[in-house]
Amino acid sequence: MADTTRPGNKRRAARGGSGAKLTQEQNKESGFRASQQLSDNLQSILVDLLELQLQGKQAHWNVVGTNFRDTHRQLDDIIDAARTLSDVIAERMRALHALPDGRSDTIAQTTTLPEFPQGEIDTTETIDLVTERLESVIATTREVHDAVDEEDPTSADILHDVLEQLEQFAWMVSAENRTPAKKK
Repeated sequence: MADTTRPGNKRRAARGGSGAKLTQEQNKESGFRASQQLSDNLQSILVDLLELQLQGKQAHWNVVGTNFRDTHRQLDDIIDAARTLSDVIAERMRALHALPDGRSDTIAQTTTLPEFPQGEIDTTETIDLVTERLESVIATTREVHDAVDEEDPTSADILHDVLEQLEQFAWMVSAENRTPAKKK
């Protein structure tokens, strides 16, 4: 069955339906189970981290200008962190019997990150764009933190790591375009 929602799209729908279902063996699993709210909150961070990773690669491939090499390398660090953190979030979801969804359509439809521009982008603009995206993921994480902490402090500990790493990146990346404050 072809997906006809977009002209020229010849993609087929996933076999067995559009969503994963629990197997008989999985239905026998016991232990703490995430509520729908906890699952949704973790999913919101997951898609933002996955999108950050994708946009980071887009920036990495297309950045040009002064301090290219440093910016290019710093983007690699952000991409690696987003990849690792998204995996930790997704695996935590599975440990709580929730189903992470990292499909490209889901990411595109649910991320809070604005679309990244196409083509070559000057290092100065890249710094601002990447800082904005880091701050967007940070905002999503902070937005859901208290609800996650209330239901599952262990998952909240993971969010602390997300915040620590991304806030440090946001500071370091944004510092590239800052000038020192004038002394009074």
